[in-house]
Amino acid sequence: MTHPRIGMIGAGMMGEAMIGGLLAHGIPASHITASEPRPDRREAMHQQYGITMVASNREAVATADVVVFAIKPQLAGVVLPELNGHIPSSALVLSIMAGITIATLRDGLNHAAVVRAMPNTPAMIGAGISGWTAVPAVTDLQKSWAQQVLSSLGQAVYVDDEYYINHVTAVSGSGPAYVFLILEAMIDAGVSIGLPRHLAKQLAEQNLLGSMQYALASRKHPAELRNDVTSPAGTTAAGVNAMEKAGLRTAVTEGIKAAFERSIELGKPKH
Repeated sequence: MTHPRIGMIGAGMMGEAMIGGLLAHGIPASHITASEPRPDRREAMHQQYGITMVASNREAVATADVVVFAIKPQLAGVVLPELNGHIPSSALVLSIMAGITIATLRDGLNHAAVVRAMPNTPAMIGAGISGWTAVPAVTDLQKSWAQQVLSSLGQAVYVDDEYYINHVTAVSGSGPAYVFLILEAMIDAGVSIGLPRHLAKQLAEQNLLGSMQYALASRKHPAELRNDVTSPAGTTAAGVNAMEKAGLRTAVTEGIKAAFERSIELGKPKH
């Protein structure tokens, strides 16, 4: 596969994860240019990865085959007008800005070939998952570039309707925070019943990790897996019953709904 030239707008946490993943997947450092306003950050990124770091967004995209927007959605109103008319006509625009619609990107940049994607933070270790979609103007070659870029972060799943990207954002884009909240709650609960914190942390972390590895290996429905470890009148039954009564299932559902609604809100035009 040919290696596209990447112009990265933003070299924050997710931008750095993408840069590291791309390099690990064989894209040469000479093919990556990233913009970053802070001089110390530019120097650190150049020293660590060998890529070209620039202060100017326009300079970052000047010769790019793929322009990646890895900035906070709140910055779109400033950055899109700045780059309007300055992205090469043959380039692909790939945005991971939560809530920013394809129409906003296409109109704000005056550019036809746009991919919208939503990765998540396990991408930092190559264990993420991204949902992505493309407009009809995106060529097969450009789709292969999008898949190549997003696969550097972990799994990449194509959806044929932008409608689903807000759903992806709510379930998996925001999802790591839900897991970390549950992890934190389990650790604190272990401490509250008398475990030393370091031991509660070790037990809770390995429990979540091992349980997910087991779930993936077994291919069973989660309800079946839960039933397998819930003996009648046992400790697990007591714990699950208490969690259900406290509204754990409802809390997770309401949290995902709230994230979904916020994703839609972020994509609405600002007046």
